[in-house]
Amino acid sequence: MTRTSSRTRTTVRACGALLSAALLAAALQATAAPPASAAKPDGRGGPECVRTEGPLRGDAARVMDIVRKAKGELRLKAVNVRVVDDGREIVTDALGESMTNVPATPDMHFRAGSVVFSYLGTVLLQLVEEGRVGLDDTVDRWLPSLPHADKITLRMLGSATSGLHDYVTDPKFGAVLEAHPFRQWTPKELVGYSLSHPLWYKPGTNWSYSHANFVLLVAALEKITGTRVDELVRQRVTGPLGLHDTRNSFTPDIPGPVLHAFTSDRGLYEESTFWNPSWTTAPGAVITSHICDLARSAEGIGSGELLSRHAYRTLLDPGTVGLGRATKTCPATVCLKQTKDHHFGLGVLVVNGWVVQNPSFSGYAAIKAYLPSQRLAIAVTATQTATTPDGNTAEVVAEHIAAALAPGVPLTVQ
Repeated sequence: MTRTSSRTRTTVRACGALLSAALLAAALQATAAPPASAAKPDGRGGPECVRTEGPLRGDAARVMDIVRKAKGELRLKAVNVRVVDDGREIVTDALGESMTNVPATPDMHFRAGSVVFSYLGTVLLQLVEEGRVGLDDTVDRWLPSLPHADKITLRMLGSATSGLHDYVTDPKFGAVLEAHPFRQWTPKELVGYSLSHPLWYKPGTNWSYSHANFVLLVAALEKITGTRVDELVRQRVTGPLGLHDTRNSFTPDIPGPVLHAFTSDRGLYEESTFWNPSWTTAPGAVITSHICDLARSAEGIGSGELLSRHAYRTLLDPGTVGLGRATKTCPATVCLKQTKDHHFGLGVLVVNGWVVQNPSFSGYAAIKAYLPSQRLAIAVTATQTATTPDGNTAEVVAEHIAAALAPGVPLTVQ
């Protein structure tokens, strides 16, 4: 669900001391200095991601009519889309421009942000199934210097129930990020903003979104496995699913061809393609993808392809349903009600049965959504013009597609 826009917008809105203990700092910094070769493209390549050939008919024509209309109404610069029904491609296409006079194409890569959180949730559940950890193990074993580490569990980090503040919503963080969009952030710096606030609530008793949960989950997973998170995700998720064009980068680089992004977040409409994404999550988990991999990810994660039935049920509801209530210390804008029809899972969002992730930041907007009951996958990414409305516009496009192909099962993310 992790979603940021304008400067750092999210779908939802510890102690006071900053991180100072050497042990926690070492754990969080472990991935901050990869070998030089890790930043280079690895040369992997999967099947081509190309436009659907020939005249479009039936559902394919309906989808592209919807996308074309939405692009105009939302004043989008580009929209890439892929829809798959029970493993069969309905349509893959791209409208608009990447840059002036450079047409958008389906194989163009873009930042996929919080999509990686669904991968981390899957990796965690795999480790639980292997008996290497327990979902309710406290993280003091791996992050002993984290305040409240003996109360915060792996489940809480993955399901956003730790009580940690979201550094993205900290005004001090936002001011620095806005002024310095090319800054390289470290995990210690990011989590430090969260820990400069008291916990919203006692860990495990409520729900509130925080990017810090996933920065810390990465640190814990690397300690548990002794493997860097980029390799861990490749071995356990992107490799098995065939996501050969979904890659981590330790730098702001994006493998070509690139879908360029633009934003008015700082008041002036400007290119934001290579703004540094290191603030979005931990090093090693900063991914780029293209629309075909995004749709395949929707299928693979949304169907629980890499998990047992029991683990898949936990992915969709790790105990969040019923949580989320406003308190004196946690306002309703932060501690949002988690219902059966709309709740956070383990790195995924469940909306009326759809399994979703919806990153949006620095001019990029995307969504992957899978409806298990119909085996329907929708993937959309969109970029902005100077007059594009606020919010995740890819969600809006996907909602219209879902309404046409799965009437009665609304994809209403917000």
